[in-house]
Amino acid sequence: MAHPLKIIFRIFTPVLILGLAIYQFLPESPLPKNAQIDSLVVFKSKRQLLAFYEGQLLKTYSIALGRQPIGAKEYEGDLKTPEGSYVIYDKNPHSDYHKNLGISYPNAKDIAHAKRLHRSAGGQIKIHGLKNYMGLVGKFHRWFDWTLGCIAVQNAEIDELYDAVTVGTPIVIYP
Repeated sequence: MAHPLKIIFRIFTPVLILGLAIYQFLPESPLPKNAQIDSLVVFKSKRQLLAFYEGQLLKTYSIALGRQPIGAKEYEGDLKTPEGSYVIYDKNPHSDYHKNLGISYPNAKDIAHAKRLHRSAGGQIKIHGLKNYMGLVGKFHRWFDWTLGCIAVQNAEIDELYDAVTVGTPIVIYP
């Protein structure tokens, strides 16, 4: 007779694999076709990026953040995602992370704070997809905060955002 743990393992393993496959491949609702986004809001504590048009919520994205997600970015290299009001200042279709939208960090307040710490505020904070050639990671990337301070979404999601967001779009990042 087989050991009870072996029986449990034989049952649990295929169920776990099936569950992970369903999680990875179950489609999520796409952004409405030809949608425009005129504002973005991030709630770091909820790991959510909300996309709005004329005050109406169009879609909520699950995100990954910097490796030190609690607290506002203070200086270059602290691995934190900024908090505050910014704008999308750039769009890059040839990023090392699929595509990206540049966030206007640092602002004058961020620079002044970093100077008080005798540090550089840094920059290059983006909303981006997955590292090129790592797209198969898919939704699993959201299980960890892995960026250097950026906001990460799946590649299909940055494609949606890239098409719907224009330079100058405001983004507010809350704790």
